[in-house]
Amino acid sequence: MRKILIIFIFLYSFVNVFSQELNATVTVNFQQVANGNPQLFKNLETQVKEFLNTTKWTNSEYSDVEKVDCNFFINVTSYGSNVFDATLQIQSSRPIYNSTLFSPILNISDKNFSFRFIEFETMVYDPNAFSSNLVSVLAFYANLIIGMDMDSFALNGGTKYLETAANIVNVSQSSGFKGWSQSEANNNNRNFLISDILSSTFAPFRKSIYEYHRLGLDIMNSEIKEGKINITKSIETLAEIHKTRPNSLLARTFFDAKGDEIVAVFSGGSQNDVVKLVETLNRISPLNSQKWNKIR
Repeated sequence: MRKILIIFIFLYSFVNVFSQELNATVTVNFQQVANGNPQLFKNLETQVKEFLNTTKWTNSEYSDVEKVDCNFFINVTSYGSNVFDATLQIQSSRPIYNSTLFSPILNISDKNFSFRFIEFETMVYDPNAFSSNLVSVLAFYANLIIGMDMDSFALNGGTKYLETAANIVNVSQSSGFKGWSQSEANNNNRNFLISDILSSTFAPFRKSIYEYHRLGLDIMNSEIKEGKINITKSIETLAEIHKTRPNSLLARTFFDAKGDEIVAVFSGGSQNDVVKLVETLNRISPLNSQKWNKIR
């Protein structure tokens, strides 16, 4: 009996050491819904969290400390006959080397999130098939989160999973749900987002993600000045897109996640010449000019 118990403990520990890739928190807000059972929305929250955290998204082994921290905020605006209309806010972050701090990678608001949900119905992930809009949207963002996280550690390191996200878009386009098609009037959807990320035209975006995090933030514990110089270079890299595609979706995506952090990085400690940096920031992200004016 004791031998069996020891084996069980070993196997349990092994599963805990090498587990799935995401450490996702999920929040479902249903305050705008008057006709729903609160337990239904709690079950939705639980099942989405379990789906994100127990699905094997990659072929790699992730230890608990390597899991990608992310948040999914589902705001349900209406509900009826198992059909939910909602918006979705997705956030992800990664640790900064040799510190206790985390840096935001993504902060995306998805306005086109309608789906069918039946309590306790199994959610199955297949990147090559469309089973439900709920599964496809969650799978798209799970792969996007993992791909962008990998990009922050190695130049273009997340290509495989970004391409998986693109494949989910292709498979889902014929579903009839919004957010998957380039024919939609608003170019701020999943299709445009992943197409731009993988496009050679917007290659500076992924390069800037790597420069900002791996060459900038990750060395600031020991080389503050050099780290800030490299972060400045990463913003100059991103500015290359502005020359041909001003106010691009990817530039907005970058600053939605990094705007406050950039101000914090350049508002104290070892200081570089920030005049040119502020000029660049105001040129490529004028909507954040009030933030940039705080950099001194």
